[in-house]
Parts: sequence; C-alpha cells; structure tokens
Amino acid sequence: MKIFLIGATGGVGHRLLPMLHAKGHEVVGLHRKPEQLAEIARAGGIPVLGDIIDMTVDDLVVAAKGCDVIVFSAGAAGSGLDRTTAIDGDGPIKTIAAANKFGISRFYLVSAFPEAGRRRDRNDRFEHYMAEKKRADVAVAASDLDWVILRPGTLLHADGSGEVTLGLAVPYGDVARGNVARVLAELIERPQVRREVLELTDGATPAGEAVARLERNN
Repeated sequence: MKIFLIGATGGVGHRLLPMLHAKGHEVVGLHRKPEQLAEIARAGGIPVLGDIIDMTVDDLVVAAKGCDVIVFSAGAAGSGLDRTTAIDGDGPIKTIAAANKFGISRFYLVSAFPEAGRRRDRNDRFEHYMAEKKRADVAVAASDLDWVILRPGTLLHADGSGEVTLGLAVPYGDVARGNVARVLAELIERPQVRREVLELTDGATPAGEAVARLERNN
C-alpha cells in the first residue's frame, strides 16, 4: 500500500515510518523543514515538503496522490494556541476533506485520552489542546471514512517494549511513542478494524496480538 504520513518526523511518526517501510509499504512523509528531507529518505520514505498549517485541501490532495491510507500523527506540542487550533483541530478536518476529494477511504488519527491531565492544576493551554483534539475526533467520527481514532495515554519519549493495553476503554496510563507506532502499523495491516475509537497504554500484550483480538471481535 501507499501511505500518506502527516507528522512523519514527530515522536510517533519517525518511529512509524520505518516500521511501515519494513512491511513493504510505500510511505509518503510530510515534513515542514527542508533539512528533514534526508531523515525521511534514510528511513525509506518519500519526502514531501509542506506545512499542515498553511496547506489547503487541494495541496493535501496533491501531496497524497496515489495513496491508499492516511495517518495523521502531527501535533502542535505546546507551541501556542493558534498552532494548536491549526494543527490538532483544523489539520485533521482539512485532511478528511482531502481524503473525500481524492477518494481515499482509510484514515488513522492519533488523538488523546479524555482523562489526560485531569490530575494537574487547570491550564488553559492544555484545556484548549484537549478541546481541539475532541473537535477533530468528532469530525472524523462523523465522516464516511473507514477511520480509526487512537487515543494514547501520556506519551513517553521511548521506543517501548512492544507490549500494550488496547481496547475501547482501558485504565489511563503512560505509553511509549514506539508502542503507539507499533499499534498503528498493526492496525494498518488489519483493515477489518474500522470505525473504532481505541484507547492505548503500555501493558502486557504484544501489539500484534492486541490488534488481532480487536480484529476477531469485528
């Protein structure tokens, strides 16, 4: 398959790209800095320069030409309210429109656990982030695409063990970015798992087995 990866140089995306390449997929990696081109190429991807904030729906259609699947793993990473709105909220919504326009049906969105940050002191920036994540989730779930919304717990800068807890509702916890990438790679291999909102943390079940269980239940 040919996969359009938005957020290819991020904490999840730069781990996901080589996994997909190793499975024999062709991966188009969107990057916003010219110096990131070499990183994507080394991982086996096809670099495409573009900033999701500035790109129009038509720009995304051109970038995703020939692709069968779209993965949206980009995020503003606390870089400001306006960027959070543009990337975490508007970004997936524009991508849905592009998928519909180009005829791509499969869409995977990395979102956030609803419980994220609930034990912290209130922070308006984080509350805005969560509201934008929910806005994107609602738009994806209302679409006619074969979507999966993946809600990881607190993201850790780690590759992880490959063992996870994955389900429609699981206890809140931490998850290595590498484990998020593994689950996405497994989900892409199993298109029968579709139109599901899934929660993910580190756990005790190999990622492939965890996704296979979901497939059997569909």
